[in-house]
Amino acid sequence: MEKDYLIYKLSETIKKTSRIDKELFTKFNVKRGLRNEDHSGVLVGLTQIGDVVGYERNEGGLKAIPGKLYYRGVDVEDIVHGIQREGRTGFEETAFLLLSGYLPDAEELQSFSEVLNERMPLDHRSKMRILDLEGNNIMNILARSVLELYTEDPDPDNISRDNLIRQSLDLIAKFPTIISYAYNIYRHSSFGRSLHIRHPREDVSIAENLLFMMKGPNQYTQLDVNILDLMLILHAEHGGGNNSTFSVRVTSSTETDTYSAIAAGIGSLKGPLHGGANKQVMDMFEHLKEAISDWEDLEELDNYLIRMLNKEAYNRTGLIYGIGHAVYTISDPRAVLLKEMARELAREKGLEQEYNFLERIEERAIRAFMNYKGKGIGKQVCANVDLYSGFVYEAIGLPAEVYTPLFAMSRIVGWSAHRIEELNFDSKRIIRPAYKNTGEKQSYLPLGKR
Repeated sequence: MEKDYLIYKLSETIKKTSRIDKELFTKFNVKRGLRNEDHSGVLVGLTQIGDVVGYERNEGGLKAIPGKLYYRGVDVEDIVHGIQREGRTGFEETAFLLLSGYLPDAEELQSFSEVLNERMPLDHRSKMRILDLEGNNIMNILARSVLELYTEDPDPDNISRDNLIRQSLDLIAKFPTIISYAYNIYRHSSFGRSLHIRHPREDVSIAENLLFMMKGPNQYTQLDVNILDLMLILHAEHGGGNNSTFSVRVTSSTETDTYSAIAAGIGSLKGPLHGGANKQVMDMFEHLKEAISDWEDLEELDNYLIRMLNKEAYNRTGLIYGIGHAVYTISDPRAVLLKEMARELAREKGLEQEYNFLERIEERAIRAFMNYKGKGIGKQVCANVDLYSGFVYEAIGLPAEVYTPLFAMSRIVGWSAHRIEELNFDSKRIIRPAYKNTGEKQSYLPLGKR
């Protein structure tokens, strides 16, 4: 049998062997995607790290409320505004809070920042290894680099609290360096651009170090640094139920090593339905800028958005990227906070017209969902953080190839905190949900009789 035909034949059998009637999920009360019938998440664990709030439960069911996000019980809005009032960056403080459970004092924060800066450089062997791992997908290189760090760790399988903290700090510090080096190598090998491998600075924040290593000195503004720092704060944690964090917790429950667990999180975040959403928003935004002849014509925009929902325009998926969220319905607090600074950034970069158009897309897309019969009349949705994050990254001059890696650079904090919590429960238990088999039994036939 020809190999190509064999592949085709196996592919054709999938049409039958991988199909399960939707009715069976209801019949056996299976929570598809670990979601209840009211679209709330199935409760599968407890945590003290993050809390994602988009509704409250009462006698009539779920009631949508303005979204809130808490880190260790502290409202993220208070964290962001507190840091902004003091005119400083805050990702390091956020990392300390998520790992420790409390806000650091000035001395603790300084020491913590110094520890991260000391761990940021890669040794010569790691640098050369990234050269060997060159490719056009930075998330793939990040995952492979994390797995390679296992071989450099003198005690990689130790899951004591002290060792977990040591490994977490090392990964938080090294993610910006790995991402920056991987992109610059990709830029060099794919486009023939000059290769820049810049040593991280010891006197600046993680946000500024990323911009320095990616772009070089004097190639960014203080506002660029501040808004990237804000992005890192907003993406650092989002509860235990998001796909990548849950992947880390599931993997960690087996007591595997830190590097394997974090690589699982990276693999999950790499998926376009999770971490890749901001790039999809920018692809859609660029399309709409071309497709809509008059950016201020609401009727033209409304008609096109309805065509998108009808699967008649753009990529015909029926989706408007950046609109809607699994938990938030009235507002995504991350999007609200990002918009406060995004308009200021648009003014600095001369992108006010584009920003106004993006805001108009948000307003009209929400209206389209409310009135569209195919999605259910009156369905409340809101813009999520991805609607504005890609715009922000592009405005500060970061390439699309690093959008999702930057998400990982931030979320490594939450992943680390959840791994530590999972491994320090009083009663440990491997996460092992059940699947019901709906296939038919069949008899084994000897090879000669098939």
